[in-house]
This record gives sequence, structure tokens and C-alpha cells, in this order.
Amino acid sequence: MKLIETSLSGCYIIQPKVFRDERGSFVKTFHQEIFDRYKLETKYVEEIYSISHQNVLRGLHFQIPPHQHTKLVYCLLGRVIDAVVDLRVGSPTYGQYETFELSQENARVVYIPAGFAHGFYVTSEKAIMVYNLSSVYAPDYDTGIRWDSVGISWPMARANPILSERDRALLPFSEFESPFVYEP
Repeated sequence: MKLIETSLSGCYIIQPKVFRDERGSFVKTFHQEIFDRYKLETKYVEEIYSISHQNVLRGLHFQIPPHQHTKLVYCLLGRVIDAVVDLRVGSPTYGQYETFELSQENARVVYIPAGFAHGFYVTSEKAIMVYNLSSVYAPDYDTGIRWDSVGISWPMARANPILSERDRALLPFSEFESPFVYEP
């Protein structure tokens, strides 16, 4: 398992070893000692997954304090373009984003600390995304920013992605007052 720093402080790509043979593949997505070595969150209290069709865009989501959470996400089936946005006031990368291709083939895992928005766009016929969360879903604290408000170049097959009504109604980044504060 290899930890790769991204351009956003505290956000990492984790590249597990993938063991393949005639039966299929075997992937370890979490290892306590490695996470401890890098001082990463390891207490996950909820795990969920989503199944999405091609051209679906989910995001950009997060929970605000006191129910903010760290996420550990990966694509179990299919392929997505995953995006994270730094929402931490005072961060040298505040308002900046990074995208990553996640797929069953590359087995990448994204470690997303609290204070980041997260979303993804499905480029395969179907995708299953797994999320490990450090806090339980709290609907009154769950929110997001609009998917098209920070300049992410989503690789859309058509002009309009498939969005939920909730995601269509999210505020743009320019109108969001962040409660997150950067702590180096």
C-alpha cells in the first residue's frame, strides 16, 4: 500500500497492491499500521455504498460541524472521476480542487479529511462507490456546494449530467460561508 500526497494538504490517494490471477483480484483497502504512520483517521463509524448509472454526478457534499467527517472512498465497480474541494478557511489551497480517476481496475482509495467537499461523475455504464465515514450521517448538518461552481472540468459525455433535485439546489461556492478552519 502506497500513500500519495495530492496538491491539497491532508488529502491523499492510497494505492493498494492489487493481486490478480485467473480467479479475479484481491485488494486490501485499509491497513491500520500504515494509517497510524501517517497520522490518518482510522475510526470509521459508518460505511455506505452508492450505485450510480453513467452520466450521474453526485456532489459536491460534506457535513458541517459538529458532524463533519473524514471520508475514505473507493470505486468497487466501474469508473468515476472523483473530485475534492478544500473548504478550510486559511488553507493555502482554499477553494482549490483536485480530481482523480477511481476504478475497479486501478483500486485507488481517496482519503478526504473533514473540511473538504466531495463528489464524483460516473464515466462507466454503472459504478459502485464505497464510503467509510468518521461520523454518522446527520441530515441537518449534511450539505454541499454546487457541482459547477469551482471550475472542475467534468468529462461529461453530454451537456447536462444526471443530478438529484437536492444537488441542483445547492449554493454555489461563491455564496458558501465555510465553517471549516485550516489547522496545519
